[in-house]
Amino acid sequence: MLRRLNKKDHDVCMRLLKTKPAENLFIIGDIEVYGYDQDFQKLWGEFNESGELIAVLLKFEENYIPFAPGTFNARGFAEIMSSDSSFKMMSGLKEITAQIEPCLSQPCKRKRQLFYAKCTKLHTHANSFDLSNVQQAIPDDAEELVELLNSIPEFSESTMTLERKRRELTDGSARSFYIKADGKIVSTASTAAENSMSAMVVGVATLEQYKKKGYASRCMLKLCSQLLAEGKELCLFYDNPDAGAIYKRIGFEDIGFWMMYTYK
Repeated sequence: MLRRLNKKDHDVCMRLLKTKPAENLFIIGDIEVYGYDQDFQKLWGEFNESGELIAVLLKFEENYIPFAPGTFNARGFAEIMSSDSSFKMMSGLKEITAQIEPCLSQPCKRKRQLFYAKCTKLHTHANSFDLSNVQQAIPDDAEELVELLNSIPEFSESTMTLERKRRELTDGSARSFYIKADGKIVSTASTAAENSMSAMVVGVATLEQYKKKGYASRCMLKLCSQLLAEGKELCLFYDNPDAGAIYKRIGFEDIGFWMMYTYK
């Protein structure tokens, strides 16, 4: 049975989602911030014959994210999405979205696949790094951090603004660490979509002339150590194998592919 979820379903919903905190980073975070009663956010659940919740579908504005640890009613999820005039995007783990994709009536405009990795503990050799020159950012660092990201080609499509970065560092919804050299910030790593169980690592960047010095690894280690100590799982996307190798040396492991579909 498929039906809308409401706040009375919260405990059973979170019990299912927290079996995979990193994989459900976005769904958990959106529920914790916006709940079940917003116009722009809705949730549906599939229940089996025993009344157990076995799958969840989140709508956040024009994007839908499904999650199911096993078999689920992919056609039913697709019907919910196709009947929504605002539906423009679907994202999620490949093994789940691949079941919904052929059931959708809308033509797909773009499909992107990224590696999805998570970290639940750091490799033991990570303790050998000297992290004394890694600093945690404060709101006054926002301008220099945004300038650094904007100067790096890989972040040319970034939507980060000075106002947003300063707000995140002020309200604690995200955090950043950085290394300075020659009087300027040359390397950084940040979080996004933090919730009570997990966080995403984003914005790992180093100025070209300061690469191959281990700066990005040190920023990530400081960031990850702090979050893991808080009991949170970490996750990240990547499509560059060289970057993936750095993440794996720290303690990240591939858990599949994250798909992002755009529909006409």
